[in-house]
Parts: sequence; C-alpha cells; structure tokens
Amino acid sequence: MTLELSRLRKAYGQFDFGPVDLTVEEEVLAVLGPSGSGKTTLLSLIAGITSPDSGSIQLDGRELVGLPLQDRHVGMVFQDGALFPHMTARENIEYAATASDRADELATLLELEGVLDRKPPKLSGGERQRVALARTLATDPDILLLDEPLSSLDAPIRKRLRDELHSLFKSIEIPVLYVTHDQRTATALGDRIAIVRDGALEQVDSSSAVLTRPTNQFVARFTGNENLFEGTVADRSKDGVMVQVGDVQFQTSAPDVSTSTVTVCIHPSRIEVETPPLADGDGTANTVTGTVARWLNEGSEYRIEIEIVAGTLTLIANVRPPTFERLALENGSEVQVLIPQESLHLIPERK
Repeated sequence: MTLELSRLRKAYGQFDFGPVDLTVEEEVLAVLGPSGSGKTTLLSLIAGITSPDSGSIQLDGRELVGLPLQDRHVGMVFQDGALFPHMTARENIEYAATASDRADELATLLELEGVLDRKPPKLSGGERQRVALARTLATDPDILLLDEPLSSLDAPIRKRLRDELHSLFKSIEIPVLYVTHDQRTATALGDRIAIVRDGALEQVDSSSAVLTRPTNQFVARFTGNENLFEGTVADRSKDGVMVQVGDVQFQTSAPDVSTSTVTVCIHPSRIEVETPPLADGDGTANTVTGTVARWLNEGSEYRIEIEIVAGTLTLIANVRPPTFERLALENGSEVQVLIPQESLHLIPERK
C-alpha cells in the first residue's frame, strides 16, 4: 500500500495548510510539530473528516478525495479512544469487526483477554487505548491514523504501550501516520519523522537525519539541538569544511556549502565528555577544553553546560549517568570535549 498526497491544501480563516506533497509506504511516519501546526488537520484530510480545498489523496492510485468515510478504509484512533461507554470491551471491538473471530485475535495480540467483559469506565487508561486500537484494527483498514493516543497516559504506561505498539506496527503492512508532540515517541515508533510547522512540512527524513542533519534552525531547535552557533567558513577542502565559531575553529566532514556564513549545529547527544589529561586522538574529532558551568539531572541522562576555555562559547552535552558518576563531575570541573567531525552539521545562511 502506498499513500500519496499531492498539492494538498486547506484554509481555515488565517491558517493555511499546505500545499503538501507526501508519500507514505508500508511504514510508520511519525508526525511531529508544535500545537496548531497542522498535524491533526493532516489526519482529518486523509480520513475524510475534513475536505481539502484542492489537491489529491491517493491510495495505490485510488483517489480518496470525494469518497465518504466508510468507503476509504481508513482507521483512526483518537487521543481519548472514543469508546462506546455502554458496551464492554469485547462489544466495542466486535462492533467494528469484519470477521466473528477478529475480537479474540486482536485481544490476544494486544493482551486484552482479561478485560473483554469490562466496560470502559472499569478500564485503565492504557487498557482503553488498547481497546480503541483493537476496535480500529478490527475494521482491517488500508491506512492507520493515530492522533496522540498516548499523550494522556502516565509515563510508565506510555512507555510500555509504546514498546507494544512498536512490535504491532512491524506486523501490519499498511501506511501508519502517528501524530505526536513527544519526540521520544516519534523516534521510538517512526521509521521516518515528518516535522510540521504552520501547515507546512519542514523536513521528512529518518529519525537520525532529522536529529543530526536538520534542514533549518526551526527543525534543529524543535528536535533538541541546543548547540546552534553562527559560524564562518574558514577553509574548504575535499575532506570537509573548516568553520570559525567565535574564537574556536572546528573541522567538519560536511560537504561544501554555498554560503560563507552558516549555522553550526551539534546535537548534545553527539558530544563526548572526558576529564583531562586526554591522549591525542586520531584526528577525526575536535578536542576543546572547558569547565562545567552547571548540570541538571534529567533522569535518563545529565544535561551539562560547558564553558569553552578558548572563548565565550558554551556547549550543551548529554551525559549518561555512569559517565557522569565515573567522571565525578561538579560545577567548576575541568573537562575535555570531543566532537567527531561528522557530528557537526552546517545549515547554510538563508538568502
């Protein structure tokens, strides 16, 4: 199955969505963006809840624009699940099922066997979401759309369901669009990520590319790239570009850029922190000395602010707890920072 959107547009007063061109194969496309960016509008247009002003929505060459909802074979799971409160979990699933044994099959797949006789008020938040997903899958949709189905759940339940959904999505061979505002969910579930802003697609790429090779400063900031610096190209060679950032020069393996002024982007997860003395490397990493200005324990990692000795540059690095504890870091600690050349991404100045 291949979903193709071509020049899709929709206007709501002062808000314009599109034109959007997008192709989704049998994969999970995580749709990520701030509130009001157009994520839910995208799903509503595909589902047929909203009609586009112009453009095309095709599934394997079949035009969906103009078709009623029941003829589109599109399944959609909402944030609140939208279950029938007077029906049991089994009845909710069977209501939509295309075959009599589908409810038991999906209950086994989603581990719902023990709650099939309960009504929604007697289900936990995670159970309600799994029943809602089972009911949607019971229709055997050709496309699956999910609109932030985990956002209202507690963190432990959200993580467990995220793991379950990852396995489930691998087993179904249809296009899946998963709208979320949570970057962890997007990277965990998405084969690719689409970044949406103001009704436009800013970047559609693998999670690694979106995080480490953003196309512009908005994508960089939105995906956690706190290290964004104005730089000037100091040298160009076949091996990469040398950039000047304040008083510091960085060698990159980035291809040549068309402008002399660039934004230098270094994702905090791509920076290695050690304590001196540090042996000379093999020349593939930039090494600078700094001091820890402050740190913050964020649970799964520490966020470290490092003031570089050679100038006024401050770098943000994410450090795992074992490394933080091994280095015995504290405010004022002297550290050496290693930045691999391939971890420096250059965004050309917009002309």
